[in-house]
Amino acid sequence: MNAFGRTDRLLLGIDGGGSKCRARLCTLSGARLGEGTGGPANIRLGLDQSFASIFQATTQCMSQAGLSPSDFGRIVACLALAGASEPSELDAARRRKLPFGKAIFATDAQAACVGAHGGHNGGIIVVGTGSIGWGELDGQVHRIGGWGWPISDEGSGAWLGCEALRRSLWAHDGRIPWTPLLSSLFEKFRSDPHAIVRWMSGAMPRDFATFAPAIVEHASANDPVAVELMRLAAGHIDALARRLVAFGVDRLCLAGSLAAAIEPWLEETTQHHLVAPLGDPVDGALQLARDAAGSDSDSIVSSRPWAPSA
Repeated sequence: MNAFGRTDRLLLGIDGGGSKCRARLCTLSGARLGEGTGGPANIRLGLDQSFASIFQATTQCMSQAGLSPSDFGRIVACLALAGASEPSELDAARRRKLPFGKAIFATDAQAACVGAHGGHNGGIIVVGTGSIGWGELDGQVHRIGGWGWPISDEGSGAWLGCEALRRSLWAHDGRIPWTPLLSSLFEKFRSDPHAIVRWMSGAMPRDFATFAPAIVEHASANDPVAVELMRLAAGHIDALARRLVAFGVDRLCLAGSLAAAIEPWLEETTQHHLVAPLGDPVDGALQLARDAAGSDSDSIVSSRPWAPSA
């Protein structure tokens, strides 16, 4: 037997980023019922893929909780997704018919900020596949960067990967010396510059970001190009931090897959404003879902039959 009533309202928090999607299902009291992961969920880069990832992760949660599709209607969901800061993409997502009893949308940065500061004043700088600065101060939101690849997201995993490949081509052209990092990246493409160009033409941000761990590793071994790239990336993150602080958001957290790797490279002024996060982006999405659940008294109706698309 599950430790919750068969008619109880449930909360689902979704953190959808450029490389993966995470989900957590809880009771209203906060008891964890299940967790799941899925593929990328950046709605700007693929709405169908994003919702497939969302339901992949959600189905895992439901299975762990011993629930069936008929229980979807009991769920209040917050879908915190990369790309949801763009009005047209958000409108398209909101037009989707979803099986949840109630669903709200947020950006992944907003959920990260709410989770990191427990819903109180503070800022977040997400450094993952993409990058963005987000601050909330006395009910006012401040968003810096995060306009999407390739025009924005400086300092992110995608940015690092692209810059490293760019320098591999520079080394091939004789413009800069080869380093262990550049040689290893070039060898991944059979030392063929045309292979890099062909790959690049269809690559997504998450594909470029797969090279970020190698850059971090080579930087720790003092590879000169890797060190240069980490310093440049940190400079972009410092710029986001300075702008948030200028708005009066002086308590900042780092989030995202590259947060721990980038922190030692940040300038001292930025590090002075860093505080430990109280929770993660999924915690933030769950808090937003809890707020949405308490904003109305409508009873949950039975969900529509639902099954993931083939």
